[in-house]
Amino acid sequence: MVVAALPDDLAPALAVPVAPSRGFLTTLRIYFMLTKPRVIELLLVTTVPAMVLAAGELPSLGLIGAVLLGGTLSAGGANTINCWIERDRDQVMRRTHSRPLPAGEVAPNAALVFGLVLEAVAFVWLALAVNLLSAALSVSAMLFYVFVYTIWLKPRSPQNIVIGGAAGAVPALVGWASVTNSLAVPAWIMFAIVFCWTPPHFWALSVRYRDDYERAGIPMLPVVIGIAAASRQILVYAVVTVVVSLALVPTTDLGWIYGITALVSGGMFVLGAARLVAQATPERAMKLFHYSNTYLSLLFVAIAVDVLVRGH
Repeated sequence: MVVAALPDDLAPALAVPVAPSRGFLTTLRIYFMLTKPRVIELLLVTTVPAMVLAAGELPSLGLIGAVLLGGTLSAGGANTINCWIERDRDQVMRRTHSRPLPAGEVAPNAALVFGLVLEAVAFVWLALAVNLLSAALSVSAMLFYVFVYTIWLKPRSPQNIVIGGAAGAVPALVGWASVTNSLAVPAWIMFAIVFCWTPPHFWALSVRYRDDYERAGIPMLPVVIGIAAASRQILVYAVVTVVVSLALVPTTDLGWIYGITALVSGGMFVLGAARLVAQATPERAMKLFHYSNTYLSLLFVAIAVDVLVRGH
């Protein structure tokens, strides 16, 4: 795999030596943290409801387990490769300097091999246990995340997370494809929900850690246009996300459970963004960031609940 070299002023040498030996559980924890498990949790939240909506009922537990295992391996591999590419930038950012690679807890080559192995196993597993379309979608998300977002867009464009957010939206497609072995309009709407949700979610975090991104030379939107202007963009995308979420009602059989959840939780999302515009403080930015996680989870859980209640 060929990766772009970092600028000299952004690539300090890793001064922390890798520990020569550790216990098995400690080593396991280190490699586990390379996969960014909290990010994986959020990705999987969008996968199962997409499966339920595609099936019109609860799919077999075997299929759900197979998809979740493959999705976890694939996302973990992509996140590990991301950590390998960004290890020097992570070292100069307060939020990320304690990650395993910049902290010197694991050798870079070992981390890269681990990430690539996870991806290979994920593809083979999904292709054999689910279907080839799900496997292809999963690996395409990894390639997009690594090459388009991490290597190309993130260090160069303030629109990095807007375009790069497509990678995080793919699990909804994987969930749908795992059941139908095809894609349809509702699948693409769920993809669009996550795609539109990603910028306000991540920009809120970027407001809180603006100095970190500026120090690392990463042109996140709050760094480039300022916190006030970025907050207004967050509000715009929050509104768009809610509007897109409502498009599932006329294009599926989803009823009042999903509709009310989308309106109420979406209204709170927009309200939080509006409050950030009124007073763009790090504290309000983090409140919005944390709520955005809750909002996406509520929205997709409501999809599954609506289908299951209606079916019952």
